[in-house]
Amino acid sequence: MSFNSFKTPLKNRIHSLQNGESAESPGRKIVIPSSPSLERLGYGTGVSVYLMERGPTSSGYRSPWAIKKVAKRFVNQENQDFSKRLLEEAEILKKLEHPHIIGYRTLTKALDGTWCLAMEKAENCLMELIEQRLDSQAGPFPPKQIHCVGVDIAKALDYLHSEKLLMHGDMKSGNVLIFGDFALAKLCDFGVAMALNEAHGQVLPDQFYVGTQAWSAPEVIKIDETFENDEVVITCKADMFSYGLTIWEMFSLCVPHADLLQDGEDDEEEFDESYSTSASEDFAYQEALGTRPPLPDLPKALDYSAAVAVFIATTEENPEKRPLAREVMSIWNP
Repeated sequence: MSFNSFKTPLKNRIHSLQNGESAESPGRKIVIPSSPSLERLGYGTGVSVYLMERGPTSSGYRSPWAIKKVAKRFVNQENQDFSKRLLEEAEILKKLEHPHIIGYRTLTKALDGTWCLAMEKAENCLMELIEQRLDSQAGPFPPKQIHCVGVDIAKALDYLHSEKLLMHGDMKSGNVLIFGDFALAKLCDFGVAMALNEAHGQVLPDQFYVGTQAWSAPEVIKIDETFENDEVVITCKADMFSYGLTIWEMFSLCVPHADLLQDGEDDEEEFDESYSTSASEDFAYQEALGTRPPLPDLPKALDYSAAVAVFIATTEENPEKRPLAREVMSIWNP
C-alpha cells in the first residue's frame, strides 16, 4: 500500500490535518489540510474551492490541486443536498476527458465527513479576470482573448452535448478557467449537469434545472416563473444562450442585467443566491432576465465582429434559431 502526504507548514500541521480515504482507491489514505489553512480560490452555492499545494517527490514537483468542499455550514444538513451534488459532480467529471474540460484527480472523504473533490488547478477564473479588468478600467477584453474563450468553451460544450449527452446547466464566467495568458480555456463545475435524451437533444424528464438566474435562457426563466415544465422544452440550446452571455461579460465586464439592480442588493459572499432571491423584488431586473442585454460601446480600432456575431446568434429568444456549439465554430473561424 502506498501513502501520499500533503503537508501544510509545521505550525499548522498538528491541528489542521485530516485523514481520509480516496473513493477511487479504497484504503489509499491521503492527508488534506483543514479549510482554514488553505487558500480559498473561489466559492459557489454551498461550496468553496481551495488551493492545495502538493509536496515534491523523488522524481520532481507535483502539480497543485483545486479542492472543492461543501461549505462548513451545510455539512450537517439532514438532507445533505450539497454533499450529494458534489458526489454526483465527481461521478460525471471522472468520466469526462477533453482538453477544454477541467481534469478530475480524486474524491476523498475526510474524517469529519466532508467530501472533497480534487481537480486540476488553473491559473485564473474568467470571472476574477473580468473583475480585475473592471477595477483597472481597462475596457473590453481584446478580440484575441475573447476568441480563445469562445472557441475553447464551444469545443467543450460540443463534446458534452454530442458525445456525453450532457447539458452543463450553469454556463457563466465563474465556471470558465483560464490557463496562462489566455493560452487555454477550460470549463468546470458540473454539479448541476443534466442528461440529454440524444445528441444535441432535450433534457431528460424529472430533472430540475438549477443554473444561475442572470445567465438563464428565456425558456428556463419561463419555468422559474410558472413552476411548470410540462409545456416548456429545455434542450442543450439553453447552454448556448448562457454561453452567449458569457461572451457578453467579456465585452461589458458586468453580470448580465446587474445594472438594473439597486445598489447594495448583491452580497459578494452569496453571489449565486443574491441574483435569485434578494433581486426578486426588482421588477426591471426580473423583466430583463432571459433577454439579450444591449451591447456596450466597443473600441472601433479593434475587430469584434466575430465575437458580436456569436453573441447575437446564441442569444436568440427562440432556441431553434440558436446555433449548436459546433456550429458556432464557423462563426469564430469563417
